[in-house]
Amino acid sequence: MSDGFDIYTIIILVLAVFIFIRLRSVLGTRTGQERRPSDPFIGRPKPKTVSDKVVPLPQRASEPQRPTPVTEAPEPAVDRWAGLVEADSAAARGLDQIVAAERDFDARGFVAGARSAYEMIVNAFASGDRKTLKPLLAREVFDSFSAAIADRESRGETVESSFISIDKADLVGAEVVGRNAQITMRFVSKLISATRDKAGVVIDGSPTEIADLVDVWTFSRELNARDPNWRVISTAAV
Repeated sequence: MSDGFDIYTIIILVLAVFIFIRLRSVLGTRTGQERRPSDPFIGRPKPKTVSDKVVPLPQRASEPQRPTPVTEAPEPAVDRWAGLVEADSAAARGLDQIVAAERDFDARGFVAGARSAYEMIVNAFASGDRKTLKPLLAREVFDSFSAAIADRESRGETVESSFISIDKADLVGAEVVGRNAQITMRFVSKLISATRDKAGVVIDGSPTEIADLVDVWTFSRELNARDPNWRVISTAAV
């Protein structure tokens, strides 16, 4: 072999020429009229860039109109005299006047006290106990009771009495008169009572039979006075 070319160099050159011819036949030559490759994003709107620190939120739909709240009917006023008097009665209005003038007034406590006072007065009158009667009765009433006791004593008569029960104690009236509160009670009670003459003969009532009594009494007290006692200002048997 010569120094310029050996057999391996000739083979490589032949292969190179062969490969060049094949590529030319497949790809062709550029004339300057070839179409540029198409860009898939041409003709499309470019996406908006969003900062990587901001999270895009969906647009808020228009807030639906809130339903108009239903106005509830006002609760009925509490009847503070329930169980004592009829609502909106003259007696209820009278109690309201008393409370307006004296906030500490307790109508239910008054009724309980009036029951006790009624029993004490009936028993004290029967036994002629003026000392018990005096602080419980207004002057005019006490004078009347005292006169009846004196008249009975002058004839030598005595009264035997046994209080059985108070079946009803109803508050039937209330009002403010001047500076005084006045409350009227109707009592229905059971009593055994017998009046004997000086010879011991029963002249009124019965020592064994139970009698039903119905009395209407009015109590009075000066509003906001230091003296807490109520006094009976009138009595009537029905």
